[in-house]
Amino acid sequence: MATNKGKYYLTTAIAYTSGKPHIGNTYEAILSDYICRYKRLMGYDVYFQTGTDEHGQKVEQKSAAAGVTPREFVDEVSGQVREIWDMVDTSYDNFIRTTDEDHVKCVQKIFKKLYDKGDIYKDKYEGMYCTPCESFWTESQLVDGKCPDCGREVKPAQEEAYFFKMSNYSDDLMKYYEEHPEFIQPKSRENEMVNNFLKPGLKDLCVSRTSIKWGIPVPFDPEHTVYVWLDALTNYITKIGYDPDGSTDQYKKLWPADVHVIGKDIVRFHTIYWPIFLMALGEPLPKKVFGHPWLLQSGGKMSKSAGNVIYADELIDVFGVDAVRYFVLHEMPYENDGVISWELMVERFNSDLANTLGNLVKRTISMTNKYFDGVVSDKGAAEDPDDELKATVLAAAKASSEKLEDYHVADSITEVMNIFHRLNKYIDETEPWVIAKDEAKSDRLSTVLYNLTEGITIGASLIGAAMPGIADKILEQLNTSHRDFDDMDKFGLYESGTKVTEAPETLFERKNADEVAKQVEALHPAEG
Repeated sequence: MATNKGKYYLTTAIAYTSGKPHIGNTYEAILSDYICRYKRLMGYDVYFQTGTDEHGQKVEQKSAAAGVTPREFVDEVSGQVREIWDMVDTSYDNFIRTTDEDHVKCVQKIFKKLYDKGDIYKDKYEGMYCTPCESFWTESQLVDGKCPDCGREVKPAQEEAYFFKMSNYSDDLMKYYEEHPEFIQPKSRENEMVNNFLKPGLKDLCVSRTSIKWGIPVPFDPEHTVYVWLDALTNYITKIGYDPDGSTDQYKKLWPADVHVIGKDIVRFHTIYWPIFLMALGEPLPKKVFGHPWLLQSGGKMSKSAGNVIYADELIDVFGVDAVRYFVLHEMPYENDGVISWELMVERFNSDLANTLGNLVKRTISMTNKYFDGVVSDKGAAEDPDDELKATVLAAAKASSEKLEDYHVADSITEVMNIFHRLNKYIDETEPWVIAKDEAKSDRLSTVLYNLTEGITIGASLIGAAMPGIADKILEQLNTSHRDFDDMDKFGLYESGTKVTEAPETLFERKNADEVAKQVEALHPAEG
C-alpha cells in the first residue's frame, strides 16, 4: 500500500435538476473521478462528494409543464443524474440531494445563525430578474438589456426578501486572495473576480424569495423560501456533518475541502459568496476552487434548443465507458474550452486506444506466448535502448503525478500515454521477431519482452484513474496487479517467471467513421 498521505476531500458542483445532463455536464463528474482515483493511488484517504441541486423556480416551472409535482420531477431527474454518474464509473463516496432532510434542517439552522448574528436582514428587492439563472440584476449590469450570464430576457420584479451583508466581508476576502494565491485555479479566474466584482464593491445578496415555494422555508418566517445559493453551496458542509450547534468528527476531519471542482460559469458563487458565507459562520475556507473550462460541441456551447446535445449514454453505446472517459479527459485543456464531436471521438479512439495501447498489449502478450509459452522472464540481457526506455517510463510516471497536482489533467494523461508510445517505439528498435531467429539471443528476446511487460504494468496502473475497466483487463491479462504508487520510481518489479494469458483480448476494436455515423443517425433520425 502507498504511504498514507492524509485526507483529501473533493466536491463537484451539484447538478441542477432541470433535465438530463449532457456530456458537458457529465465531464465534471469524470474529471473529479480521475483526480480522486489518482489521489487514492497516491495514498490519500479520499472523500468524494457529488449530487443534485433540486430547489428553485426553474424546477417549479418545469414540473408544472410536465404535469407533476416538483418532488416527483426532481426524484426523476436526480435519479437520471445518479444513473449517468454510475454509468461513467464515478467512485463517489456520497451523493447529496438538497431535498435530503438532514440538509434542509442544517440550512435552516445556518440561516437562523446568520440572521441572529446580524449578517442577514429583511428588506425589499427591486430589479431585473432572470428566471433561468435565478438572479436579480441592476440595469447597469445588463448586457444589451439582457442577463449578463446567459444572454436571455429579464423582467422587472419586486418582492420582500432577506439579504446577506456581503460588503461586511469584502476586505477580508481580498486579503484572503492575497494571502492564498493558489485559492482560485486557473489564476485568470481570480483576476476576473477581483476586477469585475470585488473592486467595484459587493452588493448585498438576496438570500430568500417569497415568490418561490419550492425550496427550504426560512425557519422563523415561512412565507420566505431560502434562495438558491445559500441552499446549494452549503451542501459541501451540511452533508459531511457540519452543524452550527456542534459539528461531527467527520466534519472536523474532512473540512476544509481540498478542492471544489466546478464549471467556469459558477466561479463567482464559489469564490465570492461561498467564502463569505463561511467567514460569517466562522469556518475555514476551502483550499482551492478549480473552475474548469467547458466541453463544447463542434465549437458551440451544447444546448437542447440548438439541437446539438451529446449524451454520455449514447457515446458509451458506441465507444464503451473507458473510451468516453479517456476522450473527455484527454481533450480538455486546463484553461480553454475543449471540443467534442463524433468524428473526433473516432479519430482519437483509433489512434490512441486501438493502435497505441490495445495493439501494444496484444502484440506483447502474443509474442510472449509465441516465443516462451507465455512465461515472462527477466534474463538481464540488457542492450542499448533499455536504459533509455526505463528512464523514459519512470520519468513519465513522475511527470504524470506532478501534472495532476496542478489539475492539468489532460497533460497528466498525455504523460501516461507517452509510456505506451515509448514502448511501441521500443518494439520497433529491438525487433523481437528478428532476435527470435537467432537461438543464441534467447535471453535477449526474453529480456525485451520482460521490459515491455513491466512498462505496460506501470502504464496500466497509472491509466486506471482514467480507464479503470481497461486497466484491470490489461493487468489481468498480464497476470499481475496494480503497481503501488510508492514503487513507481522502480523498474523491474514484475515477477519474473509469471505466465501471461494464452488468448489476449482485443481491448479496442477499430471504429469505422461511416459505421459510427450510421449509429448516430439511428440515435437521432433526421426530422422531416
